[in-house]
Amino acid sequence: MNRIAEQLTLSASDNPNNQLDGGSSNTCGTGVQFELASGNNPAAFTQQYTDVKSEKDARIKMDHGTTTLAFKFKHGVLVATDSRATSGNVIASQSVKKVIEINPYLLGTMAGGAADCSFWERVLGMECRLYELRNKKRISVAAASKLLANLVYRYKGMGLSMGTMVAGWDESGPGLYYVDSEGQRVVNDLFSVGSGSTFAYGVLDSHYRFDMSVEEAKDLGRRAIYHATHRDAYSGGIVRMYWVKEDGWVAYPLEDVGELYFRYHPEIKLTHAAESPLTAQRAA
Repeated sequence: MNRIAEQLTLSASDNPNNQLDGGSSNTCGTGVQFELASGNNPAAFTQQYTDVKSEKDARIKMDHGTTTLAFKFKHGVLVATDSRATSGNVIASQSVKKVIEINPYLLGTMAGGAADCSFWERVLGMECRLYELRNKKRISVAAASKLLANLVYRYKGMGLSMGTMVAGWDESGPGLYYVDSEGQRVVNDLFSVGSGSTFAYGVLDSHYRFDMSVEEAKDLGRRAIYHATHRDAYSGGIVRMYWVKEDGWVAYPLEDVGELYFRYHPEIKLTHAAESPLTAQRAA
């Protein structure tokens, strides 16, 4: 790991001279500072007050929700997300961009804490650019995802909330990895992350095929995000889609999930739906 990454991931014990009001902070060469909790063990101190894994009744409750998905198919990688940001039970925004453009061949998604995902994936973008300048070639998707996992692993247990996918194209072809704030890194052909992921997986598992055309892949991503937003109160807004191919990613026009309701909802088949009182009342 290069010097900038090392400076960004210094712990309080590594740099005891940087003290702010009795606490500790990390400082990088550009003057950016982010404080750590007071004491000799910042991670243990933070865990007393932050409910990172919903294991106890902590003072700081990490309430968040979203739906993001990505899958590989024969023409590349399709990435799709919703755009709703929530703060507890309050909808904070309907227009959040949950796809971070790391470089022309790499994309990252946001699920969990928006600030954590945004900060660390932009650090990853800087590191990927430095790698390209040093080695005169693009970084691979595997190496980029491993670098992100290494960056956040230093802060394991300190309250970070991040579940991201790194998708891209390199010399080996399309690549897709899942990386979270615990430093976990997994490779697969299909992922969905967020509170609406269970609903998205239901659609993806039913219709996913590797030999899909681009239009079929777009329809599957759009359909999965719509059904997740329909059933999950923490997901909604618009569908944002990207297609990652050999010569870089392509962004598609935004689509409102409210308008997609009229396209996809009539296809939903409920058990004994024709016999329900509501259906009979509408027919009358």
